[in-house]
Amino acid sequence: MKKYWDKYSVIAHLFLSALIILMLVPGAKKTQPICAMLASLVVIEILYILQCRRWHKRGESFRVPSCIVSIVWAVLITWEILVTKLNCMHPVLYPAPENVFYVYRTQYVTILLNILSSMELLAVSIFIGVFLGVVLGVTVGWIPVLSDVFYPIANVLAPIPSVVYAPYIIAVMPSFRSASAMVIVIGIFFPMFLNMVNRVKSIDSQIIDSALMLNVSNRTMITEILLPYVMPSVIMGMKVTLTTSFMLLIFAEMMGATKGLGYYIVNYNSYGNYTNVIACIIVVGLLVTVLNRLIDLLQDKAIKWK
Repeated sequence: MKKYWDKYSVIAHLFLSALIILMLVPGAKKTQPICAMLASLVVIEILYILQCRRWHKRGESFRVPSCIVSIVWAVLITWEILVTKLNCMHPVLYPAPENVFYVYRTQYVTILLNILSSMELLAVSIFIGVFLGVVLGVTVGWIPVLSDVFYPIANVLAPIPSVVYAPYIIAVMPSFRSASAMVIVIGIFFPMFLNMVNRVKSIDSQIIDSALMLNVSNRTMITEILLPYVMPSVIMGMKVTLTTSFMLLIFAEMMGATKGLGYYIVNYNSYGNYTNVIACIIVVGLLVTVLNRLIDLLQDKAIKWK
């Protein structure tokens, strides 16, 4: 078992031990039961051990995962000391960590429903934005007259943040949810559209010459040659697309939605319940991390030469 330990993992576990001891020692501030926080620490520790085993199989040191988890433990220790033990922070703006983690025990159903709502809206919006951006971008990039007309227009509209359109979109769309989706679609569409136009224009001339020698139609050229050609770049850019769309999602749900993670944050923020706000911010961070990991797996499977 000695091979599964090094000085970095020892330091990480010392930090964890110190955090648990601090949680068990009564502090100056009364908090919720520590059971939810302890359960969360167990989950983090399990994920850390699994990550260390992955690094060990690759023959690498545990330094990186150990340093990351040590920072997490150090932040929680500092938070625990300042807020719970010393009670020297603002009682509303800085809730005790035990209270934040206890939210997951009391409101896990509500949080889960809001996650599902956000993911549904995000999936639909990304699909529409990427689909329109790829199809129209490839078509415009291939047909010169369309490129001459629409590429300059897109260059003017693309730098404008889609959130600028939000007040008008809310006014013209039938519901806040459809308005939220439109904000995300616009934010995804223009960068994807311009990227596809430029991608088609930079295609290897030998590919174009070979296709023209076969006298293929525009439809065949677009569907059978250009779209397969640009798809790897679309998949490779999904992380940027996801990050952009997630930021737009949270903002859009804060505008007037009745469900979703953005709504959850702004709703409890309105009542000054920063315990729930911080709990949801942590959920958003974890959710983005999981989605990025899924995209990494998709890229590894779909693009073998990456």
